[in-house]
Amino acid sequence: MSADALEMLFREFRLPTMAGRFTEFIESAEAQNWGYRKLLLHLCEAEAADRRERKLERLLRESGLPSGKTLGNLDESKLPAKVRRQLPTLLEGGFLDRAENLLVFGLPGRGKSHFLSALGRELILRQGRSLYFTATFKLVQQLLAAKQGLKLDGLLRKLDRYEGIILDDLGYVQQSREEMEVLFTFLAERYERRSVLVSSNLVFSKWDQIFKDPMTTMAAVDRLVHHAIILEFDGESMRVTRGKGGS
Repeated sequence: MSADALEMLFREFRLPTMAGRFTEFIESAEAQNWGYRKLLLHLCEAEAADRRERKLERLLRESGLPSGKTLGNLDESKLPAKVRRQLPTLLEGGFLDRAENLLVFGLPGRGKSHFLSALGRELILRQGRSLYFTATFKLVQQLLAAKQGLKLDGLLRKLDRYEGIILDDLGYVQQSREEMEVLFTFLAERYERRSVLVSSNLVFSKWDQIFKDPMTTMAAVDRLVHHAIILEFDGESMRVTRGKGGS
């Protein structure tokens, strides 16, 4: 079989790297006297590496994560001690396998969003995990529009593809009854099945401002907390620190 025929078959089998680099590897095999097993191994390794790279690029593109909030530019020395201790374990991603939630509380400017964004990015790059970042109010508006268009079930199924969904700034939802209902539906759908990573400037005792109805508030908190890791971001505002010349 000719090299051109093999390249065509590789493309037909959706092996673009093997097709594109086949001639290169054939020349190396002839020059270094490889056997067919070694040639095949190199071709398969190259295809696998490119597939992993393309997968990570796709996961990052679909994640919605802000590009500037990475672990590299997160000043870990400014994080609370408990958060620093917990970070290596979180980076292992086991909480996603267990469908545990990660709840991050603190006043504005304490680095909550940066922390969750950096964590999400690392879980994608290190483990190929699927995460989605969104401001809570934006997700609520999407859920409302889907409900009004009788497409809520479809949107929930689409969101269910993600192992973890990062809800940023939960406390800033506008709190209408319709918003409360779709947000609660979303949380209930993921309960004990998929993880939710939440940042909020409101402690649980003030969540009646979000869900209004006391019973709904209690049910929402119960579902989030039942299997959850809770972190508190206290201390000085990182924005103030940067303004004083800190990082």
